[in-house]
Amino acid sequence: MRTFLIFLFTIPLFAQIQEEVNPPENIKSIIFKGSTEDQFPIIQLGESIHIEFDDTYADEQDYYYKVVHCDYDWTPSSLLKSQYLNGIDNQRIINYGNSYNTLQPYSNYSLTIPNNNIRLKVSGNYILEIYNNSYELQFSRRFVVYKDIAKVGAVIKRSRDFAYLNEKQVVQFTINPSGFQLVNPKKEVKVAILRNYHWPTALYNIAPQYTLGNQLVYKYDKETSFFGGNEFLNFDTSDLRAPSAAISRIEYKELYHHSLFPDRHRADRPYTYYPDINGDFVIRTLQGNDNSREAEYTQVHFSIPYKANIGLNDVYVFGKFNNYALTEENKMTYNEESGYLEAVIKIKQGFNNYKYVTRSEDGTIDLNTIGGNFHFTENNYTILVYYRNFGDLYDSVIGIGSANSRDINN
Repeated sequence: MRTFLIFLFTIPLFAQIQEEVNPPENIKSIIFKGSTEDQFPIIQLGESIHIEFDDTYADEQDYYYKVVHCDYDWTPSSLLKSQYLNGIDNQRIINYGNSYNTLQPYSNYSLTIPNNNIRLKVSGNYILEIYNNSYELQFSRRFVVYKDIAKVGAVIKRSRDFAYLNEKQVVQFTINPSGFQLVNPKKEVKVAILRNYHWPTALYNIAPQYTLGNQLVYKYDKETSFFGGNEFLNFDTSDLRAPSAAISRIEYKELYHHSLFPDRHRADRPYTYYPDINGDFVIRTLQGNDNSREAEYTQVHFSIPYKANIGLNDVYVFGKFNNYALTEENKMTYNEESGYLEAVIKIKQGFNNYKYVTRSEDGTIDLNTIGGNFHFTENNYTILVYYRNFGDLYDSVIGIGSANSRDINN
């Protein structure tokens, strides 16, 4: 009598897109950088990334990290972990320390890659995942690793569509591979275009308009256009006790409370330029020397008048300080006595950008109903170039380009 063993393998029909997971309320002030000050790491293979975050439970909990390699569409790639990592991940984060001289206690954690445990081997899209000691995913962040083997030149143009002449910005660019020949560029090369490193508004799957020899040319108008938005608003709490142009009142309760001057709707007002950092934030304190462990948390009060164009839509305070998440903490509530929408958010000391966005009942998010759209707005654009040759198992990143709308032209 023969015995047959049958092994069943479960093969997923559709790979899951790896979206960024935002943390629980106790984890705050996530800083994620590469070699530049921008808080989205786009690094050349071999360079370092650094992540830092606070746990307001302040109980020195153990946290662990994993690295996942992804394809162009942010689904996990076919590579084995040993094919994209030297070493072993799922290691404990060993660099941490408690805050000192702060009203809000917290534990500060930091991690740098590469380190003694792991090193990245290939270019492409990556996800960094942080787990607690119960192996529950706490949050994740995207980053990109590239090889500099294609040059990307980009310019920002005003839209030629008269309906959006004063509202949209158009990204036009060329790609010049160096050292290798593209055989079928429409199949081999893909691009992603980011505005201010904000993935939810990224543009994908744009084929080259035409080729000149080995050069790929993207001189579209509608296909590569973005609404300009408006400059971000800002406030600075680096000095706990000093009011500023944005801060109207400071009170001391269980924590410091910073009340901002009420903001205005800007969609129906002329565009006004003032410098911003495109939604980002910088942690800093004048009450100590260590920004990571001596910076205080303060309760920041936001307010803006309710107007009919908001309707029944929810309004949120929006910024990199919480990774642009729309949560109950940064959702505004209506004050019947004052006629203002208000929110109180616990934010670490420093310089912060923010704006107001709306979400309708069907879940549609409008970034610019309150702030408006202007082609003058200063925005930073990034072009990521992906390449997969016939037979390759993953999408590599062969070059990046950038352009700023300060230099916009017709």
